[in-house]
Amino acid sequence: MLLLVGVWLGGHSEYLPGFARDLLVDDEQGRLYDEALDQIADNFYRPVDRDHVLDESLAGAVKSLDDRFSAYFDPKAYSEFNEATNGEFEGVGMTVAEAERGLRVVTVFDGSPAMAAGIHPGDVITEVDGESLQGQTAEQATSRIKGEAGTKVRLTVVTGSRPPRTLALRRERVDVPVVESRMERSRGARIGHVRLFSFTSGAHGEVRDAVDDLLDKGADGIVLDLRDNGGGLLNEAVLVSSIFVDDGTIVSTRGRSRPRRVFEATGNAIDADIPVAVLVDRESASASEIVAGALQDRDRGEVVGTRTFGKGVFQEVRQLSNGGALDLTVGEYFTPKGRNLGGKGIEPGVEARDDAATKDRDEALEVALKTVAREAA
Repeated sequence: MLLLVGVWLGGHSEYLPGFARDLLVDDEQGRLYDEALDQIADNFYRPVDRDHVLDESLAGAVKSLDDRFSAYFDPKAYSEFNEATNGEFEGVGMTVAEAERGLRVVTVFDGSPAMAAGIHPGDVITEVDGESLQGQTAEQATSRIKGEAGTKVRLTVVTGSRPPRTLALRRERVDVPVVESRMERSRGARIGHVRLFSFTSGAHGEVRDAVDDLLDKGADGIVLDLRDNGGGLLNEAVLVSSIFVDDGTIVSTRGRSRPRRVFEATGNAIDADIPVAVLVDRESASASEIVAGALQDRDRGEVVGTRTFGKGVFQEVRQLSNGGALDLTVGEYFTPKGRNLGGKGIEPGVEARDDAATKDRDEALEVALKTVAREAA
Protein backbone atom coordinates (compact mmCIF):
# COMPACT_ATOMS: atom_id res chain seq x y z
CA MET A 1 0.00 0.00 0.00
CA LEU A 2 2.79 2.42 0.93
CA LEU A 3 4.54 1.66 -2.36
CA LEU A 4 1.38 2.38 -4.35
CA VAL A 5 0.80 5.65 -2.47
CA GLY A 6 4.40 6.71 -3.12
CA VAL A 7 4.14 5.99 -6.82
CA TRP A 8 0.87 7.95 -7.04
CA LEU A 9 2.32 10.96 -5.19
CA GLY A 10 5.35 10.89 -7.46
CA GLY A 11 3.06 11.65 -10.37
CA HIS A 12 0.86 14.10 -8.43
CA SER A 13 3.43 16.21 -6.56
CA GLU A 14 0.94 19.07 -6.12
CA TYR A 15 -0.58 17.07 -3.21
CA LEU A 16 2.73 16.94 -1.34
CA PRO A 17 3.65 19.51 1.34
CA GLY A 18 6.17 22.07 0.08
CA PHE A 19 9.16 20.68 2.04
CA ALA A 20 8.44 17.12 0.89
CA ARG A 21 7.94 18.20 -2.71
CA ASP A 22 11.33 19.95 -2.68
CA LEU A 23 13.06 16.91 -1.16
CA LEU A 24 11.43 14.09 -3.08
CA VAL A 25 10.48 15.46 -6.47
CA ASP A 26 12.48 17.32 -9.09
CA ASP A 27 11.57 20.97 -9.61
CA GLU A 28 8.60 21.70 -11.81
CA GLN A 29 10.67 23.29 -14.59
CA GLY A 30 13.05 20.34 -14.70
CA ARG A 31 10.20 17.85 -14.98
CA LEU A 32 8.57 19.99 -17.66
CA TYR A 33 11.79 19.99 -19.68
CA ASP A 34 12.13 16.20 -19.38
CA GLU A 35 8.48 15.81 -20.39
CA ALA A 36 8.96 17.96 -23.49
CA LEU A 37 12.18 16.19 -24.43
CA ASP A 38 10.47 12.80 -24.10
CA GLN A 39 7.62 13.97 -26.33
CA ILE A 40 10.10 15.17 -28.97
CA ALA A 41 12.18 11.99 -28.82
CA ASP A 42 9.14 9.70 -28.94
CA ASN A 43 6.92 11.48 -31.45
CA PHE A 44 8.98 13.60 -33.84
CA TYR A 45 8.76 12.10 -37.33
CA ARG A 46 12.55 11.67 -37.64
CA PRO A 47 14.97 10.11 -35.15
CA VAL A 48 16.17 12.58 -32.53
CA ASP A 49 19.65 12.90 -31.02
CA ARG A 50 18.79 13.80 -27.42
CA ASP A 51 22.31 15.11 -26.72
CA HIS A 52 22.06 17.47 -29.68
CA VAL A 53 18.67 18.74 -28.52
CA LEU A 54 20.12 19.28 -25.04
CA ASP A 55 23.09 21.22 -26.44
CA GLU A 56 20.81 23.41 -28.57
CA SER A 57 18.46 24.09 -25.68
CA LEU A 58 21.33 25.11 -23.38
CA ALA A 59 22.73 27.37 -26.08
CA GLY A 60 19.27 28.88 -26.50
CA ALA A 61 18.94 29.45 -22.76
CA VAL A 62 22.21 31.39 -22.67
CA LYS A 63 21.24 33.34 -25.79
CA SER A 64 18.02 34.40 -24.07
CA LEU A 65 20.15 36.28 -21.51
CA ASP A 66 20.90 38.81 -24.27
CA ASP A 67 24.54 39.05 -23.17
CA ARG A 68 27.10 38.97 -25.98
CA PHE A 69 29.84 37.76 -23.64
CA SER A 70 28.06 34.68 -22.23
CA ALA A 71 28.15 31.39 -24.11
CA TYR A 72 27.52 27.67 -23.89
CA PHE A 73 30.26 25.29 -25.03
CA ASP A 74 29.09 21.83 -26.01
CA PRO A 75 31.46 19.02 -24.92
CA LYS A 76 33.45 19.03 -28.18
CA ALA A 77 33.78 22.82 -28.26
CA TYR A 78 34.78 22.93 -24.59
CA SER A 79 37.50 20.34 -25.18
CA GLU A 80 38.84 22.44 -28.08
CA PHE A 81 38.63 25.59 -25.95
CA ASN A 82 40.65 23.96 -23.16
CA GLU A 83 43.31 22.72 -25.54
CA ALA A 84 43.60 26.16 -27.14
CA THR A 85 43.82 28.07 -23.86
CA ASN A 86 46.26 25.58 -22.36
CA GLY A 87 48.72 26.28 -25.14
CA GLU A 88 48.62 22.75 -26.58
CA PHE A 89 47.16 24.00 -29.85
CA GLU A 90 48.50 26.55 -32.27
CA GLY A 91 46.94 28.92 -34.77
CA VAL A 92 47.32 30.96 -37.94
CA GLY A 93 48.95 34.11 -36.54
CA MET A 94 46.42 36.89 -36.16
CA THR A 95 44.38 38.75 -33.56
CA VAL A 96 40.66 39.25 -34.03
CA ALA A 97 37.68 41.06 -32.57
CA GLU A 98 33.99 40.18 -32.55
CA ALA A 99 31.97 41.41 -35.52
CA GLU A 100 28.32 41.04 -36.48
CA ARG A 101 29.08 38.37 -39.08
CA GLY A 102 31.91 36.61 -37.26
CA LEU A 103 35.41 37.87 -36.47
CA ARG A 104 37.13 40.99 -37.75
CA VAL A 105 40.88 40.67 -38.26
CA VAL A 106 42.78 43.23 -36.18
CA THR A 107 46.45 42.23 -36.57
CA VAL A 108 48.23 39.80 -38.87
CA PHE A 109 51.69 38.79 -37.67
CA ASP A 110 54.71 38.71 -39.96
CA GLY A 111 55.59 35.29 -41.35
CA SER A 112 52.31 33.74 -40.21
CA PRO A 113 50.04 31.42 -42.22
CA ALA A 114 47.41 34.19 -42.21
CA MET A 115 49.82 36.62 -43.86
CA ALA A 116 50.92 34.02 -46.40
CA ALA A 117 47.25 33.39 -47.28
CA GLY A 118 46.65 37.08 -47.99
CA ILE A 119 44.53 37.91 -44.95
CA HIS A 120 44.67 41.58 -43.96
CA PRO A 121 43.47 43.72 -41.02
CA GLY A 122 39.84 44.67 -41.57
CA ASP A 123 38.91 41.39 -43.24
CA VAL A 124 35.98 39.53 -41.69
CA ILE A 125 36.06 35.77 -41.10
CA THR A 126 32.51 34.45 -41.45
CA GLU A 127 32.99 30.65 -41.46
CA VAL A 128 35.43 28.06 -40.13
CA ASP A 129 35.46 24.73 -41.95
CA GLY A 130 32.14 25.61 -43.55
CA GLU A 131 30.34 26.46 -40.30
CA SER A 132 29.10 29.99 -39.66
CA LEU A 133 30.59 32.10 -36.86
CA GLN A 134 27.65 34.48 -36.68
CA GLY A 135 26.37 34.91 -33.13
CA GLN A 136 29.37 33.24 -31.49
CA THR A 137 31.57 34.88 -28.90
CA ALA A 138 35.22 35.56 -29.69
CA GLU A 139 36.23 32.69 -27.37
CA GLN A 140 33.96 30.22 -29.17
CA ALA A 141 35.07 31.33 -32.62
CA THR A 142 38.82 31.50 -31.98
CA SER A 143 38.83 28.07 -30.33
CA ARG A 144 37.63 26.68 -33.68
CA ILE A 145 40.39 28.44 -35.63
CA LYS A 146 43.16 27.25 -33.34
CA GLY A 147 44.38 23.69 -33.67
CA GLU A 148 47.35 21.38 -33.58
CA ALA A 149 50.35 22.58 -35.57
CA GLY A 150 50.40 20.96 -39.00
CA THR A 151 46.64 20.52 -39.27
CA LYS A 152 44.55 22.47 -41.78
CA VAL A 153 41.66 24.86 -41.29
CA ARG A 154 39.43 26.46 -43.94
CA LEU A 155 38.44 30.09 -43.37
CA THR A 156 35.80 31.97 -45.32
CA VAL A 157 37.01 35.55 -45.55
CA VAL A 158 35.23 38.71 -46.70
CA THR A 159 37.19 41.78 -47.77
CA GLY A 160 35.05 44.91 -48.08
CA SER A 161 32.30 44.46 -50.65
CA ARG A 162 34.08 41.68 -52.53
CA PRO A 163 32.59 38.17 -52.72
CA PRO A 164 33.62 35.78 -49.92
CA ARG A 165 36.66 33.60 -50.56
CA THR A 166 37.61 30.37 -48.82
CA LEU A 167 41.25 29.89 -47.84
CA ALA A 168 42.95 26.70 -46.65
CA LEU A 169 45.60 27.43 -44.01
CA ARG A 170 47.97 25.10 -42.22
CA ARG A 171 48.24 25.85 -38.52
CA GLU A 172 51.70 26.58 -37.17
CA ARG A 173 53.44 27.54 -33.97
CA VAL A 174 53.55 31.31 -34.42
CA ASP A 175 55.95 33.46 -32.43
CA VAL A 176 53.54 36.16 -31.29
CA PRO A 177 55.17 39.08 -29.47
CA VAL A 178 53.77 40.14 -26.12
CA VAL A 179 55.70 43.41 -25.84
CA GLU A 180 57.54 45.56 -28.36
CA SER A 181 59.50 48.67 -27.33
CA ARG A 182 61.71 51.34 -28.82
CA MET A 183 62.93 54.88 -28.21
CA GLU A 184 61.17 57.70 -30.07
CA ARG A 185 61.87 61.43 -30.30
CA SER A 186 59.32 64.22 -30.11
CA ARG A 187 59.89 67.95 -29.60
CA GLY A 188 63.45 67.31 -28.54
CA ALA A 189 62.44 64.77 -25.87
CA ARG A 190 63.27 61.06 -25.80
CA ILE A 191 60.06 59.09 -25.27
CA GLY A 192 59.87 55.36 -24.67
CA HIS A 193 57.19 53.59 -26.71
CA VAL A 194 56.04 50.31 -25.13
CA ARG A 195 53.38 48.31 -26.97
CA LEU A 196 51.55 45.51 -25.13
CA PHE A 197 49.61 43.10 -27.36
CA SER A 198 47.86 40.96 -24.74
CA PHE A 199 47.53 40.61 -20.99
CA THR A 200 48.81 37.04 -20.88
CA SER A 201 50.47 35.47 -17.86
CA GLY A 202 53.77 37.23 -17.14
CA ALA A 203 53.05 40.19 -19.44
CA HIS A 204 53.60 42.68 -16.62
CA GLY A 205 57.18 41.49 -16.23
CA GLU A 206 57.93 42.11 -19.89
CA VAL A 207 56.35 45.57 -19.71
CA ARG A 208 58.38 46.42 -16.61
CA ASP A 209 61.63 45.25 -18.21
CA ALA A 210 60.90 47.34 -21.31
CA VAL A 211 60.02 50.46 -19.29
CA ASP A 212 63.09 50.14 -17.05
CA ASP A 213 65.36 49.60 -20.06
CA LEU A 214 64.05 52.71 -21.83
CA LEU A 215 64.36 54.83 -18.69
CA ASP A 216 67.92 53.58 -18.17
CA LYS A 217 68.67 54.71 -21.73
CA GLY A 218 67.46 58.22 -20.94
CA ALA A 219 63.75 58.24 -21.80
CA ASP A 220 62.01 61.38 -20.54
CA GLY A 221 58.58 59.75 -20.54
CA ILE A 222 56.62 56.65 -21.55
CA VAL A 223 53.80 55.92 -24.01
CA LEU A 224 52.03 52.67 -23.12
CA ASP A 225 50.39 51.52 -26.34
CA LEU A 226 47.29 49.35 -25.79
CA ARG A 227 45.76 49.70 -29.26
CA ASP A 228 44.19 46.51 -30.64
CA ASN A 229 44.67 44.90 -27.22
CA GLY A 230 41.48 42.99 -26.40
CA GLY A 231 42.51 42.27 -22.82
CA GLY A 232 43.36 39.12 -20.91
CA LEU A 233 44.00 38.39 -17.25
CA LEU A 234 42.64 40.73 -14.59
CA ASN A 235 45.66 40.15 -12.37
CA GLU A 236 48.00 41.20 -15.18
CA ALA A 237 46.00 44.42 -15.63
CA VAL A 238 46.50 45.22 -11.95
CA LEU A 239 50.23 44.46 -12.15
CA VAL A 240 50.75 46.51 -15.32
CA SER A 241 48.88 49.44 -13.74
CA SER A 242 51.12 49.08 -10.68
CA ILE A 243 54.17 49.88 -12.82
CA PHE A 244 52.85 53.45 -12.96
CA VAL A 245 50.59 53.75 -9.87
CA ASP A 246 52.37 53.11 -6.59
CA ASP A 247 49.45 52.61 -4.20
CA GLY A 248 45.69 52.72 -3.85
CA THR A 249 42.83 51.22 -5.83
CA ILE A 250 43.34 50.02 -9.39
CA VAL A 251 39.97 48.35 -9.98
CA SER A 252 37.08 46.83 -8.05
CA THR A 253 34.63 44.09 -9.01
CA ARG A 254 31.21 42.97 -7.87
CA GLY A 255 28.32 40.85 -9.10
CA ARG A 256 24.85 39.79 -8.02
CA SER A 257 26.24 36.66 -6.32
CA ARG A 258 29.83 37.92 -5.97
CA PRO A 259 31.02 40.10 -3.10
CA ARG A 260 32.79 43.35 -3.85
CA ARG A 261 36.57 42.95 -4.27
CA VAL A 262 39.08 45.76 -4.41
CA PHE A 263 42.40 45.29 -6.20
CA GLU A 264 45.18 47.57 -4.96
CA ALA A 265 48.45 48.64 -6.54
CA THR A 266 51.35 46.41 -5.55
CA GLY A 267 53.97 49.14 -5.04
CA ASN A 268 57.41 49.78 -6.51
CA ALA A 269 56.09 51.96 -9.33
CA ILE A 270 58.34 54.13 -11.46
CA ASP A 271 58.91 57.74 -10.34
CA ALA A 272 55.62 59.65 -10.31
CA ASP A 273 57.34 62.61 -12.02
CA ILE A 274 57.89 60.60 -15.22
CA PRO A 275 55.09 61.61 -17.64
CA VAL A 276 52.99 58.78 -19.05
CA ALA A 277 50.33 58.47 -21.74
CA VAL A 278 48.15 55.45 -22.53
CA LEU A 279 47.35 55.07 -26.23
CA VAL A 280 44.03 53.31 -26.95
CA ASP A 281 41.56 52.70 -29.76
CA ARG A 282 38.18 51.06 -30.34
CA GLU A 283 39.71 47.58 -29.97
CA SER A 284 41.22 48.32 -26.54
CA ALA A 285 39.01 46.28 -24.24
CA SER A 286 38.69 44.62 -20.84
CA ALA A 287 42.12 44.58 -19.15
CA SER A 288 43.27 47.42 -21.43
CA GLU A 289 40.39 49.51 -20.15
CA ILE A 290 41.22 48.65 -16.56
CA VAL A 291 44.73 50.04 -17.02
CA ALA A 292 43.62 53.12 -18.95
CA GLY A 293 40.82 53.80 -16.46
CA ALA A 294 43.12 53.41 -13.46
CA LEU A 295 45.74 55.82 -14.80
CA GLN A 296 43.04 58.28 -15.88
CA ASP A 297 41.16 58.23 -12.57
CA ARG A 298 44.35 58.45 -10.52
CA ASP A 299 45.62 61.39 -12.63
CA ARG A 300 48.74 59.40 -13.41
CA GLY A 301 48.67 59.66 -17.18
CA GLU A 302 46.81 61.09 -20.13
CA VAL A 303 44.63 58.74 -22.19
CA VAL A 304 45.17 59.39 -25.90
CA GLY A 305 43.32 57.95 -28.91
CA THR A 306 39.68 57.08 -29.48
CA ARG A 307 36.92 55.74 -27.26
CA THR A 308 37.63 52.19 -26.11
CA PHE A 309 35.47 49.10 -26.64
CA GLY A 310 33.44 49.25 -23.42
CA LYS A 311 33.67 45.80 -21.83
CA GLY A 312 32.86 46.45 -18.19
CA VAL A 313 32.06 42.85 -17.24
CA PHE A 314 33.92 39.62 -16.51
CA GLN A 315 33.10 35.95 -17.03
CA GLU A 316 33.63 32.64 -15.26
CA VAL A 317 33.65 29.21 -16.90
CA ARG A 318 31.68 26.49 -15.11
CA GLN A 319 31.91 22.91 -16.37
CA LEU A 320 28.70 20.88 -16.64
CA SER A 321 28.10 17.20 -16.03
CA ASN A 322 27.75 16.48 -19.77
CA GLY A 323 31.32 17.63 -20.45
CA GLY A 324 30.25 21.02 -21.75
CA ALA A 325 30.54 24.34 -19.96
CA LEU A 326 28.87 27.66 -19.37
CA ASP A 327 30.95 30.80 -19.87
CA LEU A 328 28.79 33.25 -17.95
CA THR A 329 29.10 36.93 -17.18
CA VAL A 330 29.05 37.00 -13.38
CA GLY A 331 30.08 40.53 -12.47
CA GLU A 332 31.23 44.00 -13.42
CA TYR A 333 34.43 45.90 -12.79
CA PHE A 334 34.77 49.53 -11.80
CA THR A 335 37.51 52.13 -12.08
CA PRO A 336 38.92 53.80 -8.94
CA LYS A 337 36.26 56.53 -9.21
CA GLY A 338 33.48 53.95 -9.52
CA ARG A 339 32.91 54.09 -13.26
CA ASN A 340 31.66 50.98 -15.00
CA LEU A 341 32.74 51.04 -18.61
CA GLY A 342 30.19 48.61 -20.06
CA GLY A 343 29.07 49.89 -23.44
CA LYS A 344 30.55 53.34 -22.87
CA GLY A 345 34.28 52.67 -22.84
CA ILE A 346 36.87 55.24 -21.85
CA GLU A 347 36.78 58.67 -23.42
CA PRO A 348 40.35 59.82 -24.07
CA GLY A 349 41.52 63.14 -22.76
CA VAL A 350 43.30 63.72 -26.07
CA GLU A 351 41.60 62.60 -29.29
CA ALA A 352 43.87 60.99 -31.89
CA ARG A 353 43.30 58.64 -34.79
CA ASP A 354 45.15 57.55 -37.91
CA ASP A 355 44.17 58.94 -41.29
CA ALA A 356 43.43 55.99 -43.58
CA ALA A 357 44.86 57.94 -46.50
CA THR A 358 48.32 58.16 -44.88
CA LYS A 359 49.13 54.56 -44.03
CA ASP A 360 52.86 55.26 -43.89
CA ARG A 361 52.43 57.37 -40.72
CA ASP A 362 51.31 56.40 -37.25
CA GLU A 363 49.54 59.66 -36.51
CA ALA A 364 47.90 58.56 -33.26
CA LEU A 365 51.29 57.59 -31.86
CA GLU A 366 52.70 60.96 -32.92
CA VAL A 367 49.99 62.70 -30.87
CA ALA A 368 50.73 60.50 -27.85
CA LEU A 369 54.46 61.23 -28.11
CA LYS A 370 53.82 64.98 -28.31
CA THR A 371 51.48 64.76 -25.31
CA VAL A 372 54.21 63.17 -23.20
CA ALA A 373 56.92 65.46 -24.58
CA ARG A 374 54.96 68.53 -23.46
CA GLU A 375 54.83 67.14 -19.93
CA ALA A 376 58.54 66.26 -20.02
CA ALA A 377 59.61 69.74 -21.10
